Amino acid sequence: MRQSFVYIMTNKYRTSFYIGVTSDLYKRVIEHSKGIGSRHTIRYNLTDLVYFETFSDINNDIAREKQLKNWHRDWKINLIKNLNPKLKTLEIT
Repeated sequence: MRQSFVYIMTNKYRTSFYIGVTSDLYKRVIEHSKGIGSRHTIRYNLTDLVYFETFSDINNDIAREKQLKNWHRDWKINLIKNLNPKLKTLEIT
């Protein structure tokens, strides 16, 4: 099975967040940084990856994305801070 990811992008000031799903996290982060992402990511300049989860089943990935999109902002920030306490931009290679 192919690996997939749920990821969270944010802006320089960490004021807006975007949750997405992709099978190629590296490529998708590059697209967001070049302004090729969703209208929301372009409008709010969401270019910094701060969180991601890896899945082996795309159905679980999509379910998780939907779950996170329904969360309150504070819940999302706490989730990110569990793995990335300072909300630093994550580097992927």
